[in-house]
Amino acid sequence: MGNINNLAYVHPDAKLGEGVTVEPFAYIAGDVVIGDGSWIGPGAVILDGARMGRNCKIHTSAVIAGLPQDLKFRGEYSAVEMGDNNTVRESATINRGTAARGKTVVGSNNLIMAYAHIGHDCLVGSNCVIVNGVSLAGEVELGDWAIIGGHSAVHQFCRIGAHAMLSGGSLVSKDVPPYVKAAHFPLSFVGANFIGLRRRGFTSEKIAEIQEIFRILFQSGYGYGRACEMIESQMAPSEERELILGFVRESKRGILKPYNAAKEGDEIE
Repeated sequence: MGNINNLAYVHPDAKLGEGVTVEPFAYIAGDVVIGDGSWIGPGAVILDGARMGRNCKIHTSAVIAGLPQDLKFRGEYSAVEMGDNNTVRESATINRGTAARGKTVVGSNNLIMAYAHIGHDCLVGSNCVIVNGVSLAGEVELGDWAIIGGHSAVHQFCRIGAHAMLSGGSLVSKDVPPYVKAAHFPLSFVGANFIGLRRRGFTSEKIAEIQEIFRILFQSGYGYGRACEMIESQMAPSEERELILGFVRESKRGILKPYNAAKEGDEIE
């Protein structure tokens, strides 16, 4: 068994794995599953519907599986499902799902920093960084390896693709395709996230391919539909090509603004 402090409250029905540590004044409700080796910090709150993998760290005053902030919620059963090795820092909140999806899903190996909020029915991939003060509204989708800069706000139903990077303070009302680096106000494409891609082992040839796709998509002056046709006709099939094209064509909210030259003094990192 783990190390449960006498000053913590753990409901007798909660299922805690081997080696779980629960610090003083933490609260764990009954319909909760916490995987082996996890750490629940002082004052953290884990509510009904939380399903947590191994080696997660939930810091002070974070709340997992809080009730959805959705006026359509009628008390239906729902959950938060989290994978392994997630870190949730101080006062971050992850709300459980509604009838829309039934659950909020967070993958593995994510860093969710202080005061961040993940709304109801969100789908968050793995290896993401959600920086301090970020707010994801309900039913947002976030791909693997995405990085959302501090104090950004993402509108309900928006999608942010894998390996995308958004600057701090971004206001996201349109979908952001995979591999994109986005900044400015209104949010716009400023390049490929080539630094992140290099760190993750993408070759120079593969990065050049992605940059050429983005040249056609964002800098050619064509509408997105015509640009997608050009990409298909001019570039060989690849996993990256298909991921970008599929993302753009499936967008319901529309894609962020095309390339605009950064004004002097603008921050794009």
